[in-house]
Amino acid sequence: MGAADVVPGVSGGTIAFISGIYEELLNSLRCWTPSALLIWKRHGFAAFWKHVNGAFLLVLFSGVLISIFSLATLVTHALEVYPLLVWGFFFGLVMASAVYIGRGLSLKALDVWIALLLGTLAALLVSFAKPVELPATWWMVYFAGSIAICAMILPGISGSFLLLLMGMYPVFIRAVAELNWWVLGFFAAGCVTGLLLFSHFLSWLLREFPQRTLAVLTGFLVGSLNVIWPWKQTLETYIDRHGEAVPLVQENVVPWQYAVETGEPSRWLAVVLMMMVGLLIVFGLEFWASRQPLKAIEPEEETR
Repeated sequence: MGAADVVPGVSGGTIAFISGIYEELLNSLRCWTPSALLIWKRHGFAAFWKHVNGAFLLVLFSGVLISIFSLATLVTHALEVYPLLVWGFFFGLVMASAVYIGRGLSLKALDVWIALLLGTLAALLVSFAKPVELPATWWMVYFAGSIAICAMILPGISGSFLLLLMGMYPVFIRAVAELNWWVLGFFAAGCVTGLLLFSHFLSWLLREFPQRTLAVLTGFLVGSLNVIWPWKQTLETYIDRHGEAVPLVQENVVPWQYAVETGEPSRWLAVVLMMMVGLLIVFGLEFWASRQPLKAIEPEEETR
């Protein structure tokens, strides 16, 4: 999830869905309420830790943080040196995820189709939005963290891409690389706030409207394919406050047109192979998960 969250256009929530931990993640997060603190006070830390599924969350978010700090430089380097191959891999990953989630939808219901269309349109609108340059003040860093983390648990909506739209992605990546604890602290505080609030809302939607919510999430995945299509032609760039050229308007093109317009090889065969690798990983994980005898651990209900 951490490696995916570093890449603009790819969602950590997609990885959570693929690996089969999505529902457990939401259920665990929604246990962090004031009543959980009462359990700690009345029954001790062990009961509190079990109630919030603390071991699961500790292992998960430790992995996310370690991955972000260890792979941020590697992933950005790979995107600079092998952009087509990296985007091809993630395109296959997300495409297979859309199929994986979409197979569980009741496509005979009209409201499911409407929800699927709305989710697709929402992701497309985000992908066509133009980036802005927001000030890197403490409150803006906090706000950016709360928005980005909400996208992290939404399959198909990339937190890194939203940071890019807000002009905060370079600020975050530079803070990670330079260990700027001032920026990282406010960003983390915003993440905690957004995660706890949004997870309750999303968990409620999945309980009350499971088919329509899953249809919207599938639409997010389908619409996000527009962002991560490997072959793009940059039509317009802008110079950010650090003097770096950032793509402002890009257009998806077919491989042979990419070679003509950019003068660079399309490497279509290698990209297609990377797409297949992404597809095989998703369906391989699904096959592996189907053969596991253990069920996901549900957070314990509040002690009476």
